[in-house]
Amino acid sequence: MRDLARLLRPRSIAVLGSGWAANVVEQCRKMGFDGPVWPVHPTRDQIAGAKAYPSLSALPSAPDATFIGVNRHATLDLVAELAAMGAGGATCFAAGWTEAGEPGLQAKLVQAAGDMPILGPNCYGVINYLDGALLWPDQHGGVRVGRGVALLSQSSNIVINLTMQARALPVAYVACLGNAAQVGLAELARALLADDRVTALGMYVEGIDDAPALAALAEDARARGKGIVCIKSGKTELSRTAAASHTASLAGGGTASSAFLRQAGIAEVATLPELIETLKVFHVHGPRIGPRLCSLSCSGGEAGLVADLAAPAGISFPPPSDAQRTRLGEILGPLVAIANPLDYHTFIWGDGPRTTDVFTTMLQGYDAGIYIIDPPRPDRCDPSSFQPALDAIVAAGRATGKPAFPVASLPENFDEDRATVLMAQGVVPLMGLDTALGALKAAQRDPGRPGWRPWARREERPQIMHDENAAKQMLAAAGVTVPRGISAKTLRDLNLGQAGLTPPYALKGLGFAHKTEAGAVRLNLTTLDNQSDIPGAKGYLVEEMVADAVAEVLIGLRRDPVYGATLTLGLGGTATELLADTVTLVLPVTAADIAEALTRLRLWPLLNGYRGRTKADTAAIAATALALQDLMAARPGLTEIEINPLMVRAKGAVAVDAVIWEDAP
Repeated sequence: MRDLARLLRPRSIAVLGSGWAANVVEQCRKMGFDGPVWPVHPTRDQIAGAKAYPSLSALPSAPDATFIGVNRHATLDLVAELAAMGAGGATCFAAGWTEAGEPGLQAKLVQAAGDMPILGPNCYGVINYLDGALLWPDQHGGVRVGRGVALLSQSSNIVINLTMQARALPVAYVACLGNAAQVGLAELARALLADDRVTALGMYVEGIDDAPALAALAEDARARGKGIVCIKSGKTELSRTAAASHTASLAGGGTASSAFLRQAGIAEVATLPELIETLKVFHVHGPRIGPRLCSLSCSGGEAGLVADLAAPAGISFPPPSDAQRTRLGEILGPLVAIANPLDYHTFIWGDGPRTTDVFTTMLQGYDAGIYIIDPPRPDRCDPSSFQPALDAIVAAGRATGKPAFPVASLPENFDEDRATVLMAQGVVPLMGLDTALGALKAAQRDPGRPGWRPWARREERPQIMHDENAAKQMLAAAGVTVPRGISAKTLRDLNLGQAGLTPPYALKGLGFAHKTEAGAVRLNLTTLDNQSDIPGAKGYLVEEMVADAVAEVLIGLRRDPVYGATLTLGLGGTATELLADTVTLVLPVTAADIAEALTRLRLWPLLNGYRGRTKADTAAIAATALALQDLMAARPGLTEIEINPLMVRAKGAVAVDAVIWEDAP
């Protein structure tokens, strides 16, 4: 692991170039960096008012950090020279490498750097707001802080926009990866979180280069009490195999990345405001909050709006305890209905002690509380009457030791100065009700299973498809139950009498990825007499039909080019794509992981005895999936295994259709 400490926390900075480089000098001066900044230029005496040196060799010493703002070809020689003189690291601003079809040039850059860390190329660089050190050629909106969160982005513009926030989020670092030719996502994230002054990490990620390393980082961060929240963009559509697989079509796009983040214990959000608000929660309250929330407002309309917006966000509000109901009733009187969300009306408005009593009594029965409050705009109104309620929120949090969140239903209704004061008091104001609920849900994320790492990824190779008969032989050998049946090259060679099969039968043509669509399945047969050939069939399989199934389930395992391999579970059969009711996990998984994932299906009640239905044997579903996981782990050449459907009984399950893809020999 490279040491990035000098690059991220430099005591001296060299700046190479002219126009963009001058901006770096000015930004360091503006931010109060107290170390030397050395411009280097072969023909100029000064840059941005600072003495310029004609060459790197003329510098007083090897710089800790260097901003390289020259063209890509000159960058190669300068990186090699910096590495040879013992510099601490560099950011490479120039574009025109792999992203421009020049991977060879980028490889030469990495070779030139050797052990010296470099960020980029095609990269803006780093801002250290803790020490006032900037390798940054543009404007930004941050200020010096004593502690705060780190922002790590694969897009320079996105992170510039984040620095312009007016939501009172203290930012300690801004760092860009660019092309990440040498230093990757997990490595840079680990170096940022190693600073004790960093409280949490926010990431804007377009691609994950090393999923196992990122999972390890997330576990280490949690152990240090630091949360990570991520926006994963670039959720592309299906791979080239999608047309041949239900699994591929249902687990494409961003499904695998969301599954990975969830299992690694990294909170995922969809928007930049949610990213900021979640980071504020992590900054003050650590990497996770509990799921039991209460909501308080002085308006029935607000209480109703909270309830309506919370349901789609996956947030529920458990009712107050009997003791809470009694005490709240004593304070608020008989006209207030005690519930959660609670509309406490305006009877106590302006009464600080009674408001504090209500807020504290409600909060003490929950993991955290949200308090809807929109102070009037100070330029046109007098917001002073709202101060007792704000003070009561602070007091309730301190009295209970639990997070108390003032939430403005509109983001502009908390100005930055007021929000900053609250943050200094250990209270996180959340801007915008819908954004607040999204952030709170993200902060309740699964903490991840200790020691979990995804399988190593592998290169894609040409594939062959095993037909259903061969696939079922492999499944049976792995311990998966399959129907009794026989196969033959032609219909005439199928001898039901010798096989001793019991009708009704299913007759299938072999060699099709989707037999139903190809008309290659004939069901409920009592005899094979008068059956015609199936066009395009490369053989035939006849089996006993499963008659006592409670549910039809899809189980699909698939190698993933980023996350190693995935498991997709869902309601199966011919309507699989129409239902689109699936969950995806990243391997490896446990029976407990599978059991939890099944409960996230929309149609989970159908498996769990909805309205008196027989319950499906979900343990058999898990056992089948784990057997397939073991099979794929034992045979690295297997790239996809799909059972659709798995006929699940009240006890046991049978794989009635299966396809397996494997590397071509």
